[in-house]
Amino acid sequence: MNDTQQTIKIIFFGDIVGKPGRFAVRDFLTENKEKYDFIIANIENASHGFGLTEKNYNDFIEYGIYAMTSGNHIWDKKDIFNYIDQADRLLRPINYPENTRGLGSRIFECNGFKIGVINVLGRVFMNMVDPYWNTVKKEIQRIKKITSIIVIDFHAEATAEKICFGRFCSELGVSAFFGTHTHIQTADETIINNMAYITDAGFCGTSDSVIGMDYKTSLNRFLTGLPERYEIAEGKNTQINAVEVDIDIISGKAIAVKRIFCSSSKVEENGDEN
Repeated sequence: MNDTQQTIKIIFFGDIVGKPGRFAVRDFLTENKEKYDFIIANIENASHGFGLTEKNYNDFIEYGIYAMTSGNHIWDKKDIFNYIDQADRLLRPINYPENTRGLGSRIFECNGFKIGVINVLGRVFMNMVDPYWNTVKKEIQRIKKITSIIVIDFHAEATAEKICFGRFCSELGVSAFFGTHTHIQTADETIINNMAYITDAGFCGTSDSVIGMDYKTSLNRFLTGLPERYEIAEGKNTQINAVEVDIDIISGKAIAVKRIFCSSSKVEENGDEN
């Protein structure tokens, strides 16, 4: 950030699903990284669709991602317990019970400014974690004493819960609020009380899929009602779902919000895990 800069531009990537999603984000940032002052991504489905390995965590740092949020699948890869306490770019939802490993919010310093990021897990049709209303309100108030720029990833299923909590956060001076988890990008990006908002940012991964997963295994689960291991969808076409937000540095108010949906047919094969 230079002395004359009045706003910052951030980008938030919806849930990254498996190797196709990781590579799609990598390729997008290779071409566009310099456009953004701060890069955030939801990574809870990044390693074969469930959780995050330490290797993939380090890969994302190499790609240029400053902050990584998560959700209900954060604990699915058991090596998370080997590195989460040292992973200073990773968040787990703030409303897990007290003494849960990891942090639910962080203040990042990047390019001469500070930005607070809070990760929250919804409760409707989700894991019954702790209530979040008062916890998040107190955390916003704490961060506001340090920086006016605050971003929230609300990982939740129900749209009504997202909309209601989003409005609640807008009244507390949050800069941007991104819904995640359903993997379907909504077309309701807007600015509410000077806060950029979208109900769901979508996902990054294989386009010809069921929210990033293989169609046949997904179909079998619905037809039979029997448990079956989900597999990452393979295919030539991948998609990037993301949201850009311009934020005033002094006030922390959102100036503009833009939804991104782009596709690519670029395919790269190597020995990396899904």
